Amino acid sequence: MLYLIGLGLGDETDITVKGLTIVKKAARLYLEAYTSILLVDKAVLEQYYGREVILADREMVESSSDDILHDAQNVDVAFLVVGDPFGATTHTDLVLRARALKIPISSIPNASIMSAIGATGLQLYNFGQTVSMVFFTETWKPASFYDRIRENRNIGLHTLVLLDIKVKEQSLENMARGRKIYEPPRYMTVGQCASQMLEIEEVKTAEGEGGVYGEESLAIGVARIGGETEKFVSGTLKQLCLADQELGGPLHSLVLLGRRTHELESEYVREFAVSKEDWDRIWKRDYEGKQ
Repeated sequence: MLYLIGLGLGDETDITVKGLTIVKKAARLYLEAYTSILLVDKAVLEQYYGREVILADREMVESSSDDILHDAQNVDVAFLVVGDPFGATTHTDLVLRARALKIPISSIPNASIMSAIGATGLQLYNFGQTVSMVFFTETWKPASFYDRIRENRNIGLHTLVLLDIKVKEQSLENMARGRKIYEPPRYMTVGQCASQMLEIEEVKTAEGEGGVYGEESLAIGVARIGGETEKFVSGTLKQLCLADQELGGPLHSLVLLGRRTHELESEYVREFAVSKEDWDRIWKRDYEGKQ
């Protein structure tokens, strides 16, 4: 049996009782280690489980899935996923490969960013499409997220923006030369995301396609949600460009408020605003009564 087990978002104790029971008896444990990170090290998990945990990076999952699935027709193999196995990141490719090999599959759900984001005080029913923001380079600044945000904004819904992480990534030079040398891990911050969003808005405005959001669009910066040190900062996109020090370390996410924001949502979010006066001014001007 292949088990896909959600670990939740905080630490080693967030695993469900059902998930922990499977972990204790599985023949092998793999920890998916490239789409997200838990707020504790692998060694902490191993001590808590009393078992060895094998890190499964992108290369292993995408190119060496046979190693993960080896003999799973006869023994239990646990594939551990930060958050929920089918939350923000799905592992359908691994599941499809297991199905092709006639391997039974079971998934154990847990909290994910998709549900935990309700801790911001925003109603989950008021969220539209989730988008991802990647690190820009000098020559690559993809803007496909922009149209999804436009669609959300047109019907007044919030947008959850998931931020890029780079774990065990190679530089283009090392990749071209076939050298297994990896760059240090990088985790996008709310400030970087907000700055890139405003950069794309400027480009879209120059092309006559802008106006989806701006410097005074209200948003929420989120750090380490679900953990003991979770942090929220709300304000304008311009203010959030400078919020990284207050938010602290990874992982970060960002929420762009929709125009149908309820006054109770606004009241809740206002409590962690950079400037309550600015929040009230922009709320009354751009959001209040737009439901």
